[in-house]
This record gives sequence, C-alpha cells and structure tokens, in this order.
Amino acid sequence: MEPQNLTCVSEFLLLGLSEDPGQQPLLFGMFLSMYLVTMAGIIILAMISDPHLYTLMYFSLSNLSLADIGFTSTRVPKMLVNTHTYQRDISYVGCLSQLSFLYLFACLDSLLLMVMAYDWFVAICHPLYYPVLMSPHLRGLLVLVSIFISFFDSQLHCMMVSQLTFCADVEIPSFFCDSPQLFNLACSNTSTNTMLMYLVGAIFVGIPNSGILFSYTQIVSSILRVPSSGGKYKAFFTCGSHLSVVSFFYGMASGVYLSSTVSSLRKGAVASVMFTVVTLMLNPFIYSLRNTDIKRALQRLLNRIS
Repeated sequence: MEPQNLTCVSEFLLLGLSEDPGQQPLLFGMFLSMYLVTMAGIIILAMISDPHLYTLMYFSLSNLSLADIGFTSTRVPKMLVNTHTYQRDISYVGCLSQLSFLYLFACLDSLLLMVMAYDWFVAICHPLYYPVLMSPHLRGLLVLVSIFISFFDSQLHCMMVSQLTFCADVEIPSFFCDSPQLFNLACSNTSTNTMLMYLVGAIFVGIPNSGILFSYTQIVSSILRVPSSGGKYKAFFTCGSHLSVVSFFYGMASGVYLSSTVSSLRKGAVASVMFTVVTLMLNPFIYSLRNTDIKRALQRLLNRIS
C-alpha cells in the first residue's frame, strides 16, 4: 500500500479501552463521574478572591488547578462522546488540536510544580528574603514564562506530527492522539522525529525535574537543621501536599511511559487513563485536605454562600 500525505487522511480511529459494546455504559458512567469530580477542583479558583491567600504558592495553585482541568478536558470529553455514541473517529484537525493542547497543559503542569517547589525553597530556606524574592511582579512573570514555554513545547510536537505521512485507515490503540503512537503508525521514516522528540522531552522534563530535585534537597537539608522535632514535623507537613502531588504526577507519568514500552498497547491505554483522570482528580483533595489555609478559605467561601 502506497503511503499518502497526512493532509489526505481526513480522520483517525481511536480504539479506546475496550471494543466490547457491553462495557461501554460502565466505562461511560465511571469516567463521567471521575471527570466531574476533577472539574469540581475549579473551586480552588475562589481562593484568588481571598486576601489571606495572596502569595505565590496559592496563586500558582490556582493556575495549576486550571492546567489540570485543561489537561483532563483535552482527552476525557472526546472519550466520553466516543463511548456514548459508539463512534471511534477523530478528524485530522481534531487530532492535531488535541495533541497540541495535551502537551501545552502537561508541560504547564510540570513547570508550575517546579515554580511551587521554588516557592517552598525560598519560604523555608530564606524566609527573611521571601517578600523580595517572591514579589507579585515575579509571581506573574513566572506563570507567563511557564505558559510561553509550554506553548512552544506543544507547537514543536504538533509540527513534528504534521510532517508525517500515513497509510490509509490509521487505528490508534488508545483514546487520544499522542505523538509517540503516531510516529509508530507512520509510513514514512520517523527516526529524525523520534530523536527530536526524545531531545525535546529531555529538555522540557529534565529541567523541571532538576529544579524540583534541587529545591527539595535544599529544603530537606534546611529542615534537618531545625533543633526541635515539632519544628521539623511542621515544616515537613507544610510542604507535604506539594511533594505528594509531585510524586503522583511523575510517578504515574513514569508508569505510563514504562507500560507503553514493555507492556501491551491496551495496558498502556489503561495507564494513560489512570494518569489523566485519577491523578488529576486527587490533586485538589490533596491540597485542600492537607492545608489549613485552604480549608479556612473554603469555609469562608461556604459561609458567604450560605
């Protein structure tokens, strides 16, 4: 079969998690419920209007909540529609758009986690310089830079995929479009694109990871020098929610990568669901249940509503 240019391919087929019609209602109900619970995390945005939470940490947390909602919404709604209507197609433009937003919000999530780790580093290791180092101007600048870098990363992946050629009837063994899967399904030579993809991934994943690792290395070193055990516990408890989210995010991301390389494609799709829905669903609860300031802000919001 002769390969044809991607612009001639009007749609792809998303195989999803299961082709059994009897399992579709169960999958639809389960993922719709989890998606709605994840979307409920938007209530964190109400913290922006609370004057007690005008700090970089909570400003970044509200942006992280938006990024989580965007990251989930790029994939789950399309999966719900396909599951409910028993259709599996996605247009060429829709696939590229989904891929672009996927990497935009994934990279933004990673960068915001690094910004929050830097905030904890300054707050714990250099508390006297915190008002200077974490000024409102820097707060907005860090978020804007994170958005710009994330947009650049997403456009790189979109550009690489748009250069591929495919044979007819492309079936993607997942519920969303992703560049590694499309590289594997392409009829053209993808060795250069694959090398570029790993290089881009090493940069845009390695830098946030290095920043988070450096910040927490300094934080742990500073906490261990605290003389009282109560002070150590309070410091660890304060940044424990962020460390939990970081562990979930990168732990599940690593699981998705490993499952896609050593397991079947179906197992890789299941791991992607866990990363897309379950991990992001837990983030708002981890932050709100472990943070006294957030619980107080939410309580004040509920009191105003009632």
